[in-house]
Amino acid sequence: MDEARGVTGAAPGRTGRLSLLGAWERPVVRRGPGRREVRDYEQADEVSWLRCRVLGLLGTTCYDDVWPAKRRADLELVAVDGDVIGVLDVSVPGPEATIETVVVHPDLQGQGVATALLAEAVRRLERFGVRRVDAWTREDVPTLRWLARNGFVEDGRHLEVYASPAEVGTVLSAKLGLEPVGAVLRARIEREAELRQRFERVHVCRRVVRDLRP
Repeated sequence: MDEARGVTGAAPGRTGRLSLLGAWERPVVRRGPGRREVRDYEQADEVSWLRCRVLGLLGTTCYDDVWPAKRRADLELVAVDGDVIGVLDVSVPGPEATIETVVVHPDLQGQGVATALLAEAVRRLERFGVRRVDAWTREDVPTLRWLARNGFVEDGRHLEVYASPAEVGTVLSAKLGLEPVGAVLRARIEREAELRQRFERVHVCRRVVRDLRP
């Protein structure tokens, strides 16, 4: 069972810095008559990569996290079967790494694609000396179950509040001639009940971690 529908995002200020971790042998994900493989992202994959990511996130709480161009990361893997069917990006600023994105095309979820991507990423990260990998996710139950099955445990949580134009005026005021028409706000988890009464869209964001082999 494979349900990594929407792991996306990272801790504030964490951005990928490009470094070559090295391509190893390419694992093959076999399903049906086609031949699927996990390999490094290539520039020619961008359009297919973006399409896979958008479609994979549509059914999740990250449905509006749309990118017009791919953002670079230290480790960039794709699962392909003609087109890109799964993506996994990891930033590696030091001995701890962060999964920035792991998404599978909605027509191919539940077929082991995300698990194959993660296995290849873990293998490379361990060879590179990384000792822990984390990810940030929300309330999507299939994703949380997939993370748990793959050895991730929760290590903290906070709230993200999406204030609509009608709601934002209750918390922000106009300054410098700028009028807020919407906002993404962060809050402590202890305020969940209060903020859910005031705002329509409130997400619990969870940090999950997995220790890697020394």
